Amino acid sequence: MSTVAVEEPEVLARAREAAQAAGLPFAGSVPPRDAWALVQAGRAVLVDVRSTEERHFVGHVPGSLHVAWATGTALNRNPRFAKELDAKVGTKSGNELPVLLLCRSGKRSALAAEAATKAGLANVFNVQEGFEGDSDEHQQRGHFNGWRFHSLPWVQD
Repeated sequence: MSTVAVEEPEVLARAREAAQAAGLPFAGSVPPRDAWALVQAGRAVLVDVRSTEERHFVGHVPGSLHVAWATGTALNRNPRFAKELDAKVGTKSGNELPVLLLCRSGKRSALAAEAATKAGLANVFNVQEGFEGDSDEHQQRGHFNGWRFHSLPWVQD
């Protein structure tokens, strides 16, 4: 029985090419709207790497999986992150889709993507801008970028 190779979506191919050119230690980064389109089309899995508290109080993307990169209010790094991610969305779980990691601003998820790649998960991407986006001059988020700014689906507990 032969398997048919599935062509990588163009947005991921571009992200991978840009990451290689920039020397990034993970597959690449994709904008929030492209990330949502991939998830909606069944072409990627979205994993929220924020803490449980952040997901609960700030909101989260419906249907997203959760593997915390850091835990608690002190945001201590989760030493089991790569193993938990692999168990949830790695090839051991039967997943062969690209994995898109989402955090608050895109910074922790980039670190998480790097750690996942070093642990052997080769198809892990960062979602640019994160869930809340970057801080503005008043140290507030959500005013010019981020998942919620782009009016993408989210819910709050």
